[in-house]
Amino acid sequence: MTDPVIRTLDERTVHLFDALPDPLGAADTHIRTVHRPAWKRVALRGGRVVARGAWWGGPDDTEPLNLNWFDVAEGEEAAGAALLRTAPWQVELELTLPSDWREHPARRAAVETRFAAAEQAGYEHLADRYLYRWTPDLGLPERAGRLVFRGAPDDAVFLAALRRIQSGTLDAHARRAMGETGDVDRAAREELEFFHWLPSPREWWQVAYTPGGEPVGIHIPAHNPSGPCVGFIGVLPERRGHGYAYDLLAECTHFLAARGAGFIAAATDRGNVPMAANFHRAGYPVTKERVNFTPPSPRP
Repeated sequence: MTDPVIRTLDERTVHLFDALPDPLGAADTHIRTVHRPAWKRVALRGGRVVARGAWWGGPDDTEPLNLNWFDVAEGEEAAGAALLRTAPWQVELELTLPSDWREHPARRAAVETRFAAAEQAGYEHLADRYLYRWTPDLGLPERAGRLVFRGAPDDAVFLAALRRIQSGTLDAHARRAMGETGDVDRAAREELEFFHWLPSPREWWQVAYTPGGEPVGIHIPAHNPSGPCVGFIGVLPERRGHGYAYDLLAECTHFLAARGAGFIAAATDRGNVPMAANFHRAGYPVTKERVNFTPPSPRP
């Protein structure tokens, strides 16, 4: 078998990206996503597209932040791996999948082909995540009325909270940021940078307090480039175990709905069972799943 030909696309050749079947409905998943032609690549064998990838970044980003569309034809794992290995951007791979992919043999086979290609390229599994989408017809979650919410103009307030929240976190991305040394400050600063990267107003960030003025946690109502989303929900360690994450999520939902959100996207790791339960309680249905892979570490 001949080696695949890898091509980076442009305005003239971008049509090649659509020449591969889409058994997992990626086109529907990314209907609101803008992919730049120059950040799309395909692998061809005998002139036929057998793997494709679309890298993504925000409108102001000069380099992709992740690879969020990756398809591989059956039996073409090596071509998919070559597409990943030779890419100029070694960033996280996000595979957004139908929530029932494990229960359908054809879909499961398609997903496992992509997993195998990623692993051949040296990518490592990081997290399985639930993706949620609230819409107004589902009704607003009931507010518990136990907390008071206020903005805070000083980033130091949020950074201090994040340092404490990340201690003992169940989030795989935060644990990865902390690394083997448990660098909580690094994880907190990466989270804060993400908040600033979001195109929604800084004034939306809120701190939650008890009626007596004791801090409980933070929530970040936000917009990402695709629309309204729950940017972050975090409860301080000493306040955990009292259901406050639900209070924060309910307030975040009301906040965005009051500003005209026609939907609210959200996500949490499958392993974060308490937060998944809070999304369920707040009426957020799981619409899809996402599997995240980290790229190979650079060679010394």
